[in-house]
Amino acid sequence: MLRILCLYGYHGSAEILRGQLAPLASSIGGVEFVFVDAPSLAERDFGWWHSPARGWDRTRDWAIDILGGQPGFDGVFGFSQGAALAGLLAGMRQASTVRFDFAVLVSGFKNDAPQLAELYRPRFTVPSLHIISRTDGIVAPRESHSLAEQFENPVILEHGGGHVVPNTPAVVDGVTQFLNTRATSRIDQ
Repeated sequence: MLRILCLYGYHGSAEILRGQLAPLASSIGGVEFVFVDAPSLAERDFGWWHSPARGWDRTRDWAIDILGGQPGFDGVFGFSQGAALAGLLAGMRQASTVRFDFAVLVSGFKNDAPQLAELYRPRFTVPSLHIISRTDGIVAPRESHSLAEQFENPVILEHGGGHVVPNTPAVVDGVTQFLNTRATSRIDQ
């Protein structure tokens, strides 16, 4: 069974993302989705950081702890700011700071804070699936495509549903295929 760390969007929570992901997750077997709250919620704050990167150090340290703990995570799933965080985690993975085997990013974008630029220097080698809305009014599709281009051989699924975690048959099939490939790769190792 794959174990996936799930990261929500700005102003979200673990419970909100659980609801957003429920229709898609119910269509996918053999996966344990683990929903967590940002460390900022303990301080009655929200988000993984505030623009441009206020709070990033706290989130980075939290990510190192959770991704280094046991049991580990096979992958990360992020929506909106959570997908931007998954991209930053992919940069940290390149530097061997954290470990996971794949990333699924929905409505993702790059954080353009100068202090985070170093994380984007190398192309990311972790297998990635990018779910991009052609009609997203919050994260422009070009921003999501820019993040996808940071990865080697990204798999891209597009939909027309706006700033959502979609559960259309094409997306469900694409996510299922991507995760099945990851599960098979894990078994072969």
